[in-house]
Amino acid sequence: MRDAETVLEVKDLRKVFHIGFFRKRVEAVNGASFRVNRGEIFGLLGPNGAGKTTTIKSILRLIFPTTGEIRIFGRDAADREATKRVGYMPENPYVYQYLKPMEFLDLCGRLIGIPKKARSRQAEEMIDKVGLRDAIDRPIGKFSKGMMQRIGLAQALLHDPELLVLDEPMSGLDPIGRKQVRDVLLEQRNRGKTLLFTSHILSDVEMLCDRVVIMQKGRITAEGQVHDLLASTRRRVEIQLSGASRALKDSLRSKGAVIEDAEGRITLRADGNEAVAEILRISNVAGARLEAMIPERQTLESLFL
Repeated sequence: MRDAETVLEVKDLRKVFHIGFFRKRVEAVNGASFRVNRGEIFGLLGPNGAGKTTTIKSILRLIFPTTGEIRIFGRDAADREATKRVGYMPENPYVYQYLKPMEFLDLCGRLIGIPKKARSRQAEEMIDKVGLRDAIDRPIGKFSKGMMQRIGLAQALLHDPELLVLDEPMSGLDPIGRKQVRDVLLEQRNRGKTLLFTSHILSDVEMLCDRVVIMQKGRITAEGQVHDLLASTRRRVEIQLSGASRALKDSLRSKGAVIEDAEGRITLRADGNEAVAEILRISNVAGARLEAMIPERQTLESLFL
């Protein structure tokens, strides 16, 4: 990729906190580096405490990195010209509870300098886009968790940003709401926008993301296209055999196989091509018949759990 196509670049990001009375040193992010290219959906994954939100907040200068470099559209992350082109949705959006959706979006538009006529038009469009038309007269304080996520997404999209940074945008949504948000995110990508988001709902990540990085304990442990990362994991295969003798079963158990034995058929699982080949070789010599081989579907979850 040419540099001109890089929207966000993070180089050797470190963030250290000092916590509590004794100022215990906690390294939340340790040497994270990655690039996000124009027009892609990029996922930042990892278990709780991996450093995802700290990375997001460092990118947006909501907190300051201990060391490292962050550039947005080729500019320093603190540059106003760069930040104007970014939309942000926090995991738990903060809103004034007494405001109604249009009032809240009007406030957000005023704060970022959208002219009045455009503000009203874009707020109406966002309300429809995120599916809150039926709640337009309801105070936000009476919204459910999923509805709060939708109004948070609406404010992030309000000024039509080129880079969207979303922290757990699917959190609290029911299946219909998740599909609605997925459709909005895909529409943004189709319009040439760039998206960076964190999520613990891995099925959504697999459907949406072009590339991902996986973080554990502040470090990036894997990076790449989703299908490449899944292909790199050891493939587990369920093997079903019939006509297996007691000697064969004992031989397979001695190699660590866990066998389910029912109605003359045994079922066992093997990880990796070499293990599968060895089981088939032993079974063939012993006269057992192969009934089925069923590869288990690989998921991103297996990469960091």
